[in-house]
Amino acid sequence: MTKWLKKIAQATAAMAMLAVAQIANVTPANAAYPDQTITFVCAFPAGSGADVLVRYFADKVSKIAGATIIVENKPGAMSNIAAEYTARSKPDGYTIFVHSGNSIAGNMWIMKKPPIDVGKDLMTIATINKQAFMIAVAKDAPYKDLKELTAAMKEKGDGGSYAVNATSGKVMAEVYKQKAGLDTVAVQYKTAADSLNDITSGAMDFGSYDPVFALAQQREGRFRLLGVASPERMKGAPEIPTLKEQGFDVDQLGWWGAMVAKGTPEDITTKINGWFNTVLKTPEAQKFLADQGGDPYISTPAEAQALMIKTIAEWKDYVAIAQIPQQ
Repeated sequence: MTKWLKKIAQATAAMAMLAVAQIANVTPANAAYPDQTITFVCAFPAGSGADVLVRYFADKVSKIAGATIIVENKPGAMSNIAAEYTARSKPDGYTIFVHSGNSIAGNMWIMKKPPIDVGKDLMTIATINKQAFMIAVAKDAPYKDLKELTAAMKEKGDGGSYAVNATSGKVMAEVYKQKAGLDTVAVQYKTAADSLNDITSGAMDFGSYDPVFALAQQREGRFRLLGVASPERMKGAPEIPTLKEQGFDVDQLGWWGAMVAKGTPEDITTKINGWFNTVLKTPEAQKFLADQGGDPYISTPAEAQALMIKTIAEWKDYVAIAQIPQQ
């Protein structure tokens, strides 16, 4: 009898442990997460402005998570290489895509055959910051504000040109062109850095850049920043006027987030979200983002995914307004 009672007690204990695990939505495979190296995927080359941001959060999150985090750069194809790589990865939380939500949302409408459905094949589980693209000219350019640039571009007609590389910047510049009534020609570059010499030499009249790159070049004395596409001035760059306040009705506030493959367990996505939010609450991270022209953006996984779905819908209209041909 004692032997049977012991077996019953053991079985009861096992069932209790299973029930607790189910309530917590934790499986044995997930309980130890993270117990191996995590990869942060960056869609831009090493040394780029975006790479700086991704590596900053890789360093800070690794200390909170108690795990090794490496950054893998997969530039090209308008960020689709990195996005598809993440979507096709094992949904276990060890591959995290840190990128602009606006850019990959826009790709859904700019590309004829997107390699993935961003809203379904990826899960956006955390937001990082709010930011907006900026219009920049060379430091020694004759244009002191956006109105002067616009007047000059009207005189040049289609003889004027500007540099773009990212989806968000391309759409922002196209909308500005429409609002200003310009025929200026867009020149596509693989990266922002690739266009630097053409801007500073005057071969390009202006460029549409992410704030990380634009502010870095301003600090180095290469750029003059004429306007930011956010509806209000960014707290991280309050000295830069918006396009709106200069008479051009452009409202394109962007955001960055962290994404994983669809099917990643909820307990893991919640843990990752908590890591990012913990970092964002620190004064050091807030200063870092301000220096990059961004403002911290804290959310839950559900809020982050809802924002992505909303952004995808908005960008259908943005791409149509900008009349960008599908690629």
